[in-house]
Amino acid sequence: MTQTPAPTPEPAATPAPIHWKLVVDSGDPHAQADFWAAALHYSVEDNSALVERLLGVGALPKEATVEHHGRAAFRDLIAVRHPADPYDAGSGTGLGRRLLFQRVPEAKSVKNRLHLDLHPGPELRDGEVERLEGLGASVLRRVKENGGEWVVMADPEGNEFCVQ
Repeated sequence: MTQTPAPTPEPAATPAPIHWKLVVDSGDPHAQADFWAAALHYSVEDNSALVERLLGVGALPKEATVEHHGRAAFRDLIAVRHPADPYDAGSGTGLGRRLLFQRVPEAKSVKNRLHLDLHPGPELRDGEVERLEGLGASVLRRVKENGGEWVVMADPEGNEFCVQ
């Protein structure tokens, strides 16, 4: 009896990268987007074509919009995206790494459960901290432990992040 060899399994396809956004509650989403776009060297998304289209068909009331950097924008949310990532040209929405700032009525009141770590490297840390202070961040404390050294900072609305 001749035995048929087992079929060779197909190589696993590499999964497409997961597109994600981190949503950050904010009192002033547009100011936060400007800060974080500058801090991360990201781009503030231009959703003006989508906003204008929604206004044109009556799906969005005018009071739900603002002008931001000379363009129509949603009043209560705006995102920043990595400049090398793809985006939908029709809506301006990023299809990769994004931070979305949404307006909430309450101010930040407790420690973040999630935060960003920025990694300029030890030789660039002090210069980066100074640059971020110039953008409106503040130093909360400097940490030096056996595991490393970093600076804990707060963005203009008090959200903590670290610079390593």
